[in-house]
Amino acid sequence: MPHTLVVVMGLVLLVLMASWVVPSGEFLRTDKVVEGVRRTLTVPGSYHPLPKIRLGPQKALLAPLQGFSDGAGLIAFLLVIGGAFAVLDATGAVASGIRRLAAVLARRPGLEKFMIPVLMGIFSLAGSVFGMSEEVIPFVLIFVPLARGLGYDAVVGVAIPFLGAAAGFAAAFFNPFTVGIAQQLSGLPLFSGLGYRLFTWVLGTALVTAFVMVYAARVKRDPASSVVADLEAAETARGGGQEPTPWQASHGRVLGLFGAFMALLVWGTLKKGWYFEEIGALFLLMGMVLGLVGRLKGEAIARAFVAGAKDMVGVVLVVACAKALLVIAKDARILDTALYHAAGGLSRLPKAMAAPMMFLAQAGINLVIHSGTSQAALTMPIMAPLADLVGITRQTAVYAFQLCEFVNPILPTSAVTMGVLGAAKVPWERWARWFLPLLMLLMGLSILLLLPPVLLFRWGPF
Repeated sequence: MPHTLVVVMGLVLLVLMASWVVPSGEFLRTDKVVEGVRRTLTVPGSYHPLPKIRLGPQKALLAPLQGFSDGAGLIAFLLVIGGAFAVLDATGAVASGIRRLAAVLARRPGLEKFMIPVLMGIFSLAGSVFGMSEEVIPFVLIFVPLARGLGYDAVVGVAIPFLGAAAGFAAAFFNPFTVGIAQQLSGLPLFSGLGYRLFTWVLGTALVTAFVMVYAARVKRDPASSVVADLEAAETARGGGQEPTPWQASHGRVLGLFGAFMALLVWGTLKKGWYFEEIGALFLLMGMVLGLVGRLKGEAIARAFVAGAKDMVGVVLVVACAKALLVIAKDARILDTALYHAAGGLSRLPKAMAAPMMFLAQAGINLVIHSGTSQAALTMPIMAPLADLVGITRQTAVYAFQLCEFVNPILPTSAVTMGVLGAAKVPWERWARWFLPLLMLLMGLSILLLLPPVLLFRWGPF
């Protein structure tokens, strides 16, 4: 497969060419307070065509630059995370701590057996309860070297926090940013329908965890079976000539402070509603504090920070180009047209097919709009009344919307996906090849789970 940047720029050109033939149109918008936050929502039944807006071919070059502007907060966040964790790595605390942990687990193989399911269960719970998403990126930078130290590869290190949180996010039973907002926009009691969602969360998390465990066991038996075997060999060669840093008291202080910063991150996200700017500021402070506690001089801290930020430049370019997709769709006024015609097509389907097709339509929209909150604000005011029209419950329409998040971990247009892979230095094309079988399983599971609320019971407000 070509480089990720080539793939994303190809998608930019496809969306631009689509904008030349798809009619322009839009729904009216209205502001409404949802969960204490004023949000801009689509008005159902208000779609109207507009005179065709034609974007010139130069838009393919302008849109990525506008993507830098639209994604400035996220881009700064990624650069700061890269820099902060490079400083943490330069202290030697992570490498020394992982060696000590690996030695403990080697003496107690029974503990290692439970490591993956327990950790993935914790991250899944975080994804389900408070919508852990972007916050997973810093954890990847810890789990990749841990996985390598235990005989796995970088893919396992990425999968434990990233897919754990992603499984919980998609199969959420309590996520306020997807389930909560979508239910309020659909006129449903907040967090209603909990029983079936709990069943989905257990099933989805178990499937993803089992897939990762099977792969991890195979890599441990045969490192050549890794999808990144050549990259792992190169990483080993780079580190092979370096003398391991012996454990020092300062390493314990650095790791203890790192744990405190992670706890502060969770508190700020849950209690204060921190987003990119606040979290980025926290990591900027963390990089400086950990560098000083780790006995690095100012010059060494600055050099490590710049080197870490430089490693994230490729990810930043992909994120800007991914933002360009939405820039083109918005400027050409074709996003609402696609939603309008998708809803019209769904209204003519038999009831048994309506819910699975809602899921597939939401998954398609996810290619351009990755924020669960933004997607809910765009689609649920349309999909909820459509559910009434086709004879399925609004609870089922919300369920179809949330399950589409299973698609996110493979999307090269997702800033979180590319941020995670960039932090771990795992090429998207390798990740996509590995994740594709799991994606097929998850999509098949989603469609099967959508059938009982349609055919066996009416899943109403409770």
